[in-house]
Amino acid sequence: MIHPSLFLRRAIMLDAIVSGAVGLLLAIDAGMLAPMLNLPEALLREIGLFYIVYAALVGWLGTRPSMPKALVSIVIAGNVAFTAGSIALLLSGAVAPNLLGQAFIASQGIATAAFAELQYIGLRRSSGAAAA
Repeated sequence: MIHPSLFLRRAIMLDAIVSGAVGLLLAIDAGMLAPMLNLPEALLREIGLFYIVYAALVGWLGTRPSMPKALVSIVIAGNVAFTAGSIALLLSGAVAPNLLGQAFIASQGIATAAFAELQYIGLRRSSGAAAA
């Protein structure tokens, strides 16, 4: 367990808030967004539902007085993996998004990379983090 720095707590809560908001938008409005982005509606909706569950977990984590270091590390690794997945999706040819869709996917990857970096910095600033 670590005692999270204020920086880590804020980075985690920001991730939860943004992920929850984007998740709700995607889950509710996937049908409207799909043609605008030229992305499959099912993909958008499933990512939205994932974001909602992820936001709930990360939001819960952000409210803990002490946090399991392993869980914080999993959140950071998950954000890195999501960034890599966003890049892979753009390069794979599995979808054919228009320019707005490409920007949307790229912005998701950039945002998750930024969250991972902020959370990593916050983890390093937390007491008990260097012990393991």
